[in-house]
Amino acid sequence: MAVRVTPTRLADGRELFYFDDSPAYASGAKTRRLDDPRPLVDRAEPFVDRQTGQTLNPSPPEMRFDNLTGEWISMASSRMERTFEPAADSCPLCPAHPGGDYQDGEIPDTDYDVVVFENRFPSYWRLPGQDIHTEHHPGGEELWRQRPAAGRCEVICFSPDHTGQMATMPTTRMRTIIDAWADRTRALQQIDGIVQVYPFENRGAEVGVTLPHPHGQIYGFPNVTPRTAAMLHQAAAYERATGRHLLADTVAAEAAGPRLVAESAHWLAYVPYAARWPVEMHLAPRRDHLDLTTVTTEERADLAQLYPRLLRGLDRFFVDPDGHPIALPYVSGWHQAPVDSPARHLGRLHLQLFSIRRAPGKLKYLAGSESGMGAWVNDTTPERIADRLRAVLKQADDLTAVAP
Repeated sequence: MAVRVTPTRLADGRELFYFDDSPAYASGAKTRRLDDPRPLVDRAEPFVDRQTGQTLNPSPPEMRFDNLTGEWISMASSRMERTFEPAADSCPLCPAHPGGDYQDGEIPDTDYDVVVFENRFPSYWRLPGQDIHTEHHPGGEELWRQRPAAGRCEVICFSPDHTGQMATMPTTRMRTIIDAWADRTRALQQIDGIVQVYPFENRGAEVGVTLPHPHGQIYGFPNVTPRTAAMLHQAAAYERATGRHLLADTVAAEAAGPRLVAESAHWLAYVPYAARWPVEMHLAPRRDHLDLTTVTTEERADLAQLYPRLLRGLDRFFVDPDGHPIALPYVSGWHQAPVDSPARHLGRLHLQLFSIRRAPGKLKYLAGSESGMGAWVNDTTPERIADRLRAVLKQADDLTAVAP
């Protein structure tokens, strides 16, 4: 299957990429609209503050080091202005209105297959020519370490349909999404200063989604994230003790255990032994991959069928009193090995999907001991989660089999 990638720039200088699988566009017979008619100021140029009327210089986010935990925290004040739950007819992720007046939408064309663009309100970005490698010590205090949050945040729109969802995505379109994840992973890994790439999707207002249009994000982090650092620390200790690869051995053990919920020719889905969320599932390739860039054509085609199937099952995990399925709010993200790290070989590609819903009408709010101390408590067991997932996957498969 051919996917055509067409790059352009938005009015304020941000990059946008169309990923097309529709025959007319994939072949090059047609081209998406590339110009952006919005009167936006280049984000690297001075701008006039709407409230004060003052001319200000752009202020990209910064990172501050937490001496007590060893973690970098991004300070991105511009995100306070991001779009919040717009009306369906003014969603900035929908295609432009055919023949309509100016709208503040992010996609210039009146249709698209899959599109990726730089986030207008990013947690990480850099000014052109900015020194991104020098640390500063505000006030001369050595305890305070500060540097630019010089990563990159991209939005990926999975469908032009405002009411679409990943679970019902056609296999061809799901394959295009996978290709876009891999393509952008490769591109972001080559940007100076980006250390780790994380494609992910948040779905549902319960997990903080402010734009209900089917979309995800792709973050290029300027540091190894805390969760990845913790996993690599454990993997390094395991390698020293056994000479073996911790993540590979973990996947092999789960494949033979009671928490395996689904498998295909190239992929395994399971509930992890120490799951911390009331619904949690990992999806891993049978072969060892550090990131999405090395996943083969056959593995991508297999994933394009399995992943929507898993999502259809997850949307039946909880039902209302009348037995109707309750759409599952979730976070789903690809864990990939850091780019420039001596521990890169200890990473292994896998997807983690979890939900904060613990029962119909009930969410898992972190207790003080969890949010304050990181001492997690699960309200169920991984084995019960796996049993339920196997049951709902069968229900979803049965419904798909009899669908017209």
